Order: sequence, then structure tokens, then C-alpha cells
Amino acid sequence: MAKEDIRQNINDNQANWDDRAKVHINSKFYDVENLINDSHKISETTLHDYDVLKPFLPNSNISGLDLLHLQCHIGTDTLSWKRLGAKKVFGLDFSNRSLRYAQEIAQKAQAEITYVQGDARFASDKITDKFDVIVTSMGTITWLPELDNWAKSIYQLLKDGGTFMIRDDHPILNTLNFETFNMTADYFNLDVDTYRSDESYTDNAGIKITHTLNHNWNHDFQEITSALLKAGLTIEFLGEYPRTEWPALKDLVQKDGWFVLPEDAPQIPLTFALVVKKL
Repeated sequence: MAKEDIRQNINDNQANWDDRAKVHINSKFYDVENLINDSHKISETTLHDYDVLKPFLPNSNISGLDLLHLQCHIGTDTLSWKRLGAKKVFGLDFSNRSLRYAQEIAQKAQAEITYVQGDARFASDKITDKFDVIVTSMGTITWLPELDNWAKSIYQLLKDGGTFMIRDDHPILNTLNFETFNMTADYFNLDVDTYRSDESYTDNAGIKITHTLNHNWNHDFQEITSALLKAGLTIEFLGEYPRTEWPALKDLVQKDGWFVLPEDAPQIPLTFALVVKKL
């Protein structure tokens, strides 16, 4: 795909996520008002991420560590990392409207967080600080057309001995088109998946998305791990899980705060996690 086509795809996605931010800031899913008002509240996504990350941190604790949150959206998880004890906290996202909301949330919650606008693939072009921990989570890398620059940027932004964690939708879900158990799409990242939708994964709060064009790229495990290894990082952990935070398939049922497969359905992974180190 030509660079100008990729640039247009990214622009389309930015416009879509600017619209989504208006939906999400008022949604029950993100529960922004309660998050701001309760200084002890941590988002469920961050708690799940922290469970994966803790065994690989000094003293199994984020306290006092510098952290960068890539593709941070409206900053609810970024705020949660700050509340868990991260010291210097940055968030990066490509949507300006999302970052405006993130800054407002941080100010209202009286949390010192630095937000930067930029493409996650080139975060190191925007940020000169180095971090003990970099995280990205749930619905992130599908919006990136390639991962080599993303992995290089992560390497450049980590301190020596630093840790990167990604937890995200399992790439097999793309082959199911996030609908049923019938495979309808490619597993490998062969081409962009372009579609239109005026809805998001949250309750829509009465607001419609007007920029409906979306472009996604499915990244299989070989692509993800190869990019990280080629960048000079070392893989410490790979996990696959039969649970997720959202109804990624229409047959999922809610159990113990998760969406899971029915007991009589084929048990497939819904999410994955990777932890890597810069040694």
C-alpha cells in the first residue's frame, strides 16, 4: 500500500476516533464522572493489565516507576496507572479530541499527567523522556498499519531494564469478523480491512459517529513477536485468555466481570498478553 494511502487511512481513523471520544466521554462504559470523583477508583482494564504486568516489575509494584501509556484515548486508564502509584506518567494518542478530554479528566482528578498527540508508531519522535514501563491495551494495534516502527519506538523510549506490556484482542477474532465462529477474514496482515460504522463498543449515549470510515490491520503473533525481537527486545511472557472486557463475539456471556464463551461453545482465546524487556 502506498504511503499516501496509509496516510489517508490514518486520517480517516483519527476523524472516527475524534467522534468516538464524544460518545465515550458520556458512556456508562467509561464511567468518567465516578472515576473522577472517587480517588480510589481504578478502571477494570488497568486492573487486568496490572495483574499481567506485576510479576515482571521490581517488587511486583508500579509504585515510583515512570510510565508511558500508548494509544491512551480519553485517559481513564492513564489516570488509573497514576493512582496505582506510577511516578511520571505520559499518555500518547493520535486523536486531539480524545486528548482534550484526557487533560480535562486529569485536571478534575488533580492528577499530574503529560499528554502528547502522535502516532504510536513514532512516539519516540514526539517524546524525549525515557520510561521504566510502557503499556498499551485493548483495541490498540489493530489501528496501526505496521509494527516495525512501533517496536523500534518502544525500544527507544524504554530505559535499560525497562518493561513493555501489551494486552489486546486476540488476532483470531479478526478472522471471525468479531461476530460468529465462522471464519470470514484473513488471519495474516495481508491488506487493510476497510468498513463503515456509526457505532462504537460502548453504549452510544445518544450521540452518532459521523465520520464512519474505519481501517484496521490484523497483526498475527509472528508479526507482533518478530517486530519486538527485531527491535532488540526480549520476550518474557506470552499469555492467551478465554475472556475479554467487551462483547467481542455476539455469543459471549458475562461472568465474574468478564465476557466469556458459553460452556458448550468451542473454547478459543479472546485476548492475549505479551511482556517484553529491554535488557
